[in-house]
Amino acid sequence: MPAPASRILQVDADAFYVQVARLTDPPGAGKAELLLVGGSPTGRGVVTSASYPARRFGVRSGMPMAQALRLCPDAMVVGVPRGACSERSRAIVRVLERFTPVVEPASIDEMYLDLSGTETLYRQEPLDATARRIRAAVWQDTEIAVSIGGGTNRLVAKLAAGRAKPHQTPAADGVVVVPPGEEAAFLATFDLADIPGVGPRFQDRLAALGLRTVADALPHDRDALRRWLGATAGDWLYHRIRGVGATAVQHRAHAKSLSRDETFARDLDDDDALRRELLRLSDRAAADLRRHRYRVRTITVRIRDADFRDRRASRTLARPVSADRAIADVALALLARLRKARRVPARLLSVGLSQLVTTDDVEQTVLFPDAVADHLESDRDRRLSKALDDLRERFGRDAVDRGG
Repeated sequence: MPAPASRILQVDADAFYVQVARLTDPPGAGKAELLLVGGSPTGRGVVTSASYPARRFGVRSGMPMAQALRLCPDAMVVGVPRGACSERSRAIVRVLERFTPVVEPASIDEMYLDLSGTETLYRQEPLDATARRIRAAVWQDTEIAVSIGGGTNRLVAKLAAGRAKPHQTPAADGVVVVPPGEEAAFLATFDLADIPGVGPRFQDRLAALGLRTVADALPHDRDALRRWLGATAGDWLYHRIRGVGATAVQHRAHAKSLSRDETFARDLDDDDALRRELLRLSDRAAADLRRHRYRVRTITVRIRDADFRDRRASRTLARPVSADRAIADVALALLARLRKARRVPARLLSVGLSQLVTTDDVEQTVLFPDAVADHLESDRDRRLSKALDDLRERFGRDAVDRGG
């Protein structure tokens, strides 16, 4: 008897940043039909997300905000509510974990679920019925509308989630599940460019062969595709156009990294100005870290020079830290190293925190208790950081800031 087919779902929060912005500011963004979420329209800000009515004007994510406003001049522009977005994303994951323990966040607004083997638990309920219950539970607990796609692997589930979005398919109700055995027929309705992994250059190669849709490519056997594209690319495309893809969904216990960055309205070349920006970014990254109950071992500073050259410097500590002062001291030393190596105006500055550990696991990571790194952070530093977190939680993120 063949093994039961895998049951994979992808949950995709529709225009996630727009939804969160509306929930964060109901009287303002909540009432604006034409809404752009992203950076400043007067600088180098870009569109992080746009409401669906605004997208009908040609606005897209990643577009410079100034260009977006030329296309849609009546739109309201608001900043990205980063803290609120993180909270809603975690809330969605908590809902999903009520249905299965195997939940993999692919991004802040996309998650994969593996419900394989849950047929008995759900009394042989069809997968699309389970998906509708999940969608309703997410809305009830988080007020975020999601679209859900399902199938026997991640590729099919992702494409199905796109088709489930009501703004793309008028008859869609937020859930599309592809039954086992119908993967190839489902894929045949797509353009090759719709398949994840078929980027612009690959599209150009395929177009030169007269292949623009999956239906164009399906009549050609594997040998032909290998001959035209090479063995690796030919095999990969042969399987994808038939709806064959990776299945495994990896449960992630916690985030692997977090970062804060800033693209400047004008290139900065003044060391003091760069230090002030870096301190602000490191303080916000540290606050994010503590809010998630993490500590960090590796701190990275990235600088993008005016000529778009990216440079990085990192330091890994013997003992994980979480206090503002400890993280800022390391970040400032890394910035000084980068500036000494190449002193040109900076376009972007970033602080990244990786090798994260939960506060409950900190003692297990202390291999060298007498290491110099232990002295980067004192009990006083931790108490001060907690007091600042409490003030910001009560009075807002900008309630307390550095004096200079």
